[in-house]
Amino acid sequence: MAAHRKPRQRSVSGNTARAAATIALAGAATATGFDGTGHAEPQLTPAQVKAKVDRLYQEAEIATEKYNGVKEKADTAQQRLSTLRDEAARRTEKLNSARDSLGSMARAQYRDGGLDPALQLALSDDPDQYLDGAEFVERAGSRQATSVANVRGQLREIERLRGAARIELTSLKSRQAELKRHKETVNGKLTTARRLLSGLPAEERARYGAGGGGTARAARSTGTARDRLAATGTATSDAPNSRAAAAVSFAYSKLGSPYVWGATGPAAFDCSGLTLAAYRSAGVSLPRTTYAQIGAGQRVSRSELLPGDLVFFYSGISHVGLYVGNGQMIHAPNPSAPVRLAPIDQMPFAGGTRVG
Repeated sequence: MAAHRKPRQRSVSGNTARAAATIALAGAATATGFDGTGHAEPQLTPAQVKAKVDRLYQEAEIATEKYNGVKEKADTAQQRLSTLRDEAARRTEKLNSARDSLGSMARAQYRDGGLDPALQLALSDDPDQYLDGAEFVERAGSRQATSVANVRGQLREIERLRGAARIELTSLKSRQAELKRHKETVNGKLTTARRLLSGLPAEERARYGAGGGGTARAARSTGTARDRLAATGTATSDAPNSRAAAAVSFAYSKLGSPYVWGATGPAAFDCSGLTLAAYRSAGVSLPRTTYAQIGAGQRVSRSELLPGDLVFFYSGISHVGLYVGNGQMIHAPNPSAPVRLAPIDQMPFAGGTRVG
């Protein structure tokens, strides 16, 4: 009878270990993209980095203009809320004076032998409950009835003001939440752009900053102080009106100022903040955002542009500059470039507006 033997176990350090190593190498190859479907981010060329940064800046500018629009509405809501609260406080003070007057009547009646029930209730902690009662007017004399009717009106007006203030406060909180979302979007895109630029060689970073994402000619066009003075004079003399001339002069004076998103001066600007400030210096009030500024005057074609006209770019009207003649504008490009002169053909032209 043959002996039954236990089958011999295979060593885990032999073929199994070699198979595991093979699988691990295959996985490493996949992770590093050896099979053409890897997940590692490919190394970008300087040109690709610049293109990606330009796109991030444009997306950030769209979010910035949304932020600016919401902030304008939030500021308006805050002003309305403050006005309503101030008015309610004034009405409350006036109400207190009226109640003091009723108190004088009450004291006089008490000295004469009793306090009219109407005045008792009007001076209670909850006078509005009594003032809604029909019995009050019947019991009060004509003078008292007039005084209490006045108190009744004031109480109702105060309640109306407080109700309007509550609505305004709700609107303001909603705007503030929206502001926070847009701010996070802008900061996220700008952070990514800075990270990409920091990976470029110093020479490439300098070249990108000098061109503002555009051409070297745009960087050189700022020129010397004497050239700028001559250009300012030419541009202002060609402007269609004195307000446009003043706006152009202001824009020239701000060449070299830093771009800061959400800023409207006096030392830093975003794109619509610069045009707003330029016309504000001329006594003209422009809306805060690019997509509102394009409707703030008479629309003009590219061939009709004159110094002082607003020029807009991209299909979403997300960028604006101030035209200064000879195919040039002054604009605030992005965080990597200061306020500068640039050709209007450096971006997709979307339209022009002449401010009246």
